[in-house]
Amino acid sequence: MSSAAQAVSPELSALGFRLNFFKLVVRDIDAMADFYARAFGFEQRGERIRIPGIEEAMLSLPGEQFTLVLYHWTDGREIEIGSGHGPVGFLTSDVDAAYAHALANGATDMRAPLDLPGMRLAFVRDPEGHEIEMIQFKRPAAAKE
Repeated sequence: MSSAAQAVSPELSALGFRLNFFKLVVRDIDAMADFYARAFGFEQRGERIRIPGIEEAMLSLPGEQFTLVLYHWTDGREIEIGSGHGPVGFLTSDVDAAYAHALANGATDMRAPLDLPGMRLAFVRDPEGHEIEMIQFKRPAAAKE
């Protein structure tokens, strides 16, 4: 049995880990907060966090607890979008409309909607180059009589 398939130990379970947020490092925190609000419906949660050298905006979708944190270095350092991570992923009920909406609100095309078994997906980049994947799960076609 692989380690991923093993039961979680009681000690680890007692620590209560839950996935809660992820962070995107951004150059222009105001523009990026506006993009994610217009393109995907995010709302800022609470006040921004400002400590020396860092500003963070916590964004969430209405009714959702998971948080997208926009992380901005205020000391002027450069950032590079690397290749050591995958895209930010969204589920949607209409990938074609979501793709068109994201493009109309400042995203750039990476891959137009395409079909795979059980899903339709598309890829865009946000205005600073972060990859975004949008997936629409499809119901299996009803069996023909």
